[in-house]
Amino acid sequence: MKADYLNGTDYTLIQLPEMYHFNSDTELLGRFMRLKKSDRLLDIGCGSGALLLYAAHQKTADLTGIDLFEEVLKQAEENLQRNGVTAELTCCRLQDYRSGRFDAIVCNPPYFRTGEDRLKNSSEMIRAARHEEYLTPSELFAGVRRLLKDNGRFFLVHRASRLKELLQESERNGLQAVRMRIAYGSRQGRARSVLIEFRHGSGRELLIERPVFLDQRETFADEGEKTE
Repeated sequence: MKADYLNGTDYTLIQLPEMYHFNSDTELLGRFMRLKKSDRLLDIGCGSGALLLYAAHQKTADLTGIDLFEEVLKQAEENLQRNGVTAELTCCRLQDYRSGRFDAIVCNPPYFRTGEDRLKNSSEMIRAARHEEYLTPSELFAGVRRLLKDNGRFFLVHRASRLKELLQESERNGLQAVRMRIAYGSRQGRARSVLIEFRHGSGRELLIERPVFLDQRETFADEGEKTE
């Protein structure tokens, strides 16, 4: 099976058809993260390992990933090994995960809250990555609050249309947005994705970075986009 190139890095990884594939949001988030070599990082819903590889690209050595499916973690482990990267991988829900606290947490969560079965993929692994059956925003932020160190950073990508909800959930959990970037399909199009860095506390200034226009960046592949 042909390996896919992880844009912006020297890494490649295998993506099986029955599993969720990384997309432009994955790359945006991977490049949006600001990590230190000394960070202990958690990837919530690590999938095939793309964000763990982006973290390794920043020389972060202490990597942890959790996911709902053993098959997914097996593929992630193979992808990490093929690139000489080591991470601790655990099969569990975020709500049940207990393994200390982290300097940095990253998540490309399910975006869709629809209850219409006809819109859901037949693959349970893809469905779990796209729909909020196993992880809602309130559950995500509660888990991050519990696992993030007092001076830690949480990096998130989500649908731009749900920005208000995300900021409300973060505030309820004592997390504040400190850095934000919006991604557009084109200069004429609507906002598609929002990237946010959160930290504990309040009273911080919010830095809004220059927007990204995906049609002007060949590095952002469109295949596998989270759209309904």
